[in-house]
Amino acid sequence: MSLVLVMAMASATKLSYHKRLLIQLLTYTWAIVLCFVGFQYIREKEYKSDFLSAQLQQYNLYLLTQIEDGEECKEYEQYILSHEKPFDDLRISVITLSGDVVHDNTISFDSLDNHCNRPEVAKALKNGYAYHIGRQSASDGREYFYSATRGKNVIIRTAIPYSTSLSELLEADWTFLFVMIAISLAMSIMAYFSTRKLGKDIERVNRFESEQEKNRIKRQLSNNINHELKTPVASIQVCLETLLSGIALSEEKRQELIARCYTHNERLRRLLNDVSLITRLEDGSQLISIENVNINNILQEISEELKVFPPEERLELHAHFNEEVTLAGNNSLIGSIFSNLTENAIAYSGGRNIYISLLENTEKLCRIRFEDDGQGVDPKHLSRLFERFYRIDKGRSRKLGGTGLGLSIVKHAVLFHGGTITASNSPEGGLRFDFTLMKRQDNEK
Repeated sequence: MSLVLVMAMASATKLSYHKRLLIQLLTYTWAIVLCFVGFQYIREKEYKSDFLSAQLQQYNLYLLTQIEDGEECKEYEQYILSHEKPFDDLRISVITLSGDVVHDNTISFDSLDNHCNRPEVAKALKNGYAYHIGRQSASDGREYFYSATRGKNVIIRTAIPYSTSLSELLEADWTFLFVMIAISLAMSIMAYFSTRKLGKDIERVNRFESEQEKNRIKRQLSNNINHELKTPVASIQVCLETLLSGIALSEEKRQELIARCYTHNERLRRLLNDVSLITRLEDGSQLISIENVNINNILQEISEELKVFPPEERLELHAHFNEEVTLAGNNSLIGSIFSNLTENAIAYSGGRNIYISLLENTEKLCRIRFEDDGQGVDPKHLSRLFERFYRIDKGRSRKLGGTGLGLSIVKHAVLFHGGTITASNSPEGGLRFDFTLMKRQDNEK
């Protein structure tokens, strides 16, 4: 299968260039927007929290300047009650540097345990000030916004109940989010029209490149065909000119010339059939019928065909299939895979046996190994075995009547069925082909 056909089949199952570009662009755009919005949201919440904490700390510092001269607890209480607070329902605690609560305006401080382990107190002892959001109080079970400030002798901790109003106060402004969403939507619409035009341009370029590649392949094929036709046509012409020249020939010589014409004509017929098959594959999968194919039956037919060969040319086929293998494909193409591999082994392997093994058989694919017990090939040739008209020994191939297209047809047929194929030398010395065939559904064309 040519590059053109591969791309055509891929385009049938993949999104268009326009959609792929649009999805990628939108993914990147919205990812950036979401990261920016998330960052801005967190930063704004931190800013509001810092601002609220700064208000409380200002009050904390004011209290520290007034009551940090060693006054008794009752003086703390009197002073706090007599002065205005920045927030209603403000809880005020006076805590020693050792963590003992010596005053609390809402709870009896005698019932409170040591506060050194409170996050805001621990941080204030270390840094001088700190705040903590939404921690539940162990004394009354309410959630508070805490702000603590350390003085020379005590820590002033103020706390606001974490109510709905406080939550709203600390909440980031969603207007920014809506604006960003609106901008992103506008950019998405613009991206749609931009990528649609760009996608069409890319598709035109790809179609042009595909057409150029298709034309190049056709020119190469035509040149190779012309080259391959020259020898048999010239030989046939010489034989016919000799027969028609009126020169007295023995019956044996006449039969020899006729046999040579027949041989070269047969080679021409096989070449034209192989070229026709490759052309069908390159023209598109829609021209090739799909049916249920039983590989076991194909192997049985090839085994029967081998029996007609003379004993000195015959290879034994050993098919190791422990189950029936069927798939939706083209019977002729799948048959050509096994027949061409078999003909290649007969012509070039020098071995006596062919082994075909079923390595894997699932709902999606089957994996098959084809190998012989011959001499294998030089590793430098392995990567080129599937090229059209590539021959390891050109003289020997023409003598045996090969067209140089057999293994290329094998590769194209495997690709048509969605598989892959590789060639290697087996550890025993023969040539090994491993290939897969996808089990397409009947409605997949």
